[in-house]
Amino acid sequence: MLNRLRPKLKFLIDPVAKRIPIDPNILTVIGLLISVLSAYMFSQQDLLLGCIFIALSGIVDILDGAVARNHFTRTQFGGILDSTSDRFADAFILIGIIYGGYVDWFVGSLAIVASLSVSYVRARIEAEGVMGNVGIAERAERLFILIAGVLLSIIFNLDIFIYYAVILIVVLGYLTVLQRVYHAWKQLKD
Repeated sequence: MLNRLRPKLKFLIDPVAKRIPIDPNILTVIGLLISVLSAYMFSQQDLLLGCIFIALSGIVDILDGAVARNHFTRTQFGGILDSTSDRFADAFILIGIIYGGYVDWFVGSLAIVASLSVSYVRARIEAEGVMGNVGIAERAERLFILIAGVLLSIIFNLDIFIYYAVILIVVLGYLTVLQRVYHAWKQLKD
């Protein structure tokens, strides 16, 4: 859903992307490393830096594609690297949250599987020739929910908001998987 805003924000993103003289694949790796820093900060119970690094990794994730587009360096490998890095980034951040004690291992594991499943189902649907970008909780929404939960936890000094954010990611993630499977069924039924 939030990914649909990208074309409307293109007028802000493209001028910045045109001025970045870095290979988009390097930006992708930088974004992944920033996510690892976010995970580490959460594992050390530094919510503010964890949140800042999530936001920064999201910005870099937006920019890597814009740089590739604006410098005419889009490649199939770049797309694979980007989506693979996004899966690792999501898992790392959630592992940091688990390790930091903000959610138990079971809820955190459900969130990791939900995040990976949303992306897997999209890729599998698209391999069958059907557009798979349907559903209410794509990656941008999940990161936004997590950032909101962390910020509320900081503001109110109550870690429970992170727990609720991860629960919401679990519920919306599996709902998105069901939406995508249903969408595929409707498109592919004989």
